Amino acid sequence: QVRLVESGGGLVQAGGSLRLSCAASGRFLSINQMGWYRQAPGKQRELVADITSSGRTNYADSVKGRFTISRDNAKNTEYLQMNSLKPEDTGVYYCYANTLINTAGYWGQGTQITVSS
Repeated sequence: QVRLVESGGGLVQAGGSLRLSCAASGRFLSINQMGWYRQAPGKQRELVADITSSGRTNYADSVKGRFTISRDNAKNTEYLQMNSLKPEDTGVYYCYANTLINTAGYWGQGTQITVSS
């Protein structure tokens, strides 16, 4: 079982920056893929970015050039640096991780990000 705890959300003005962290704990050998998803009001949850255990990254087109995902495998922690935030980035951001045993993965509780115009 893997427990994911997010931190770093909040309220920021457009053009500002925030950094999210997600720490994984529990009984597992290693974390495979990690990622961030978000859900805006009235919309479906969507991928923001993900990263493999070897560091290969993937981004949604809407955040390319503004967001950077990274991870510290020794700490089982991932990060999302968000720059040049826009009001349309507002939503609940969820941390995701899977293991080789559980490829369906685990989710964090979500953290609210609100970008004011």
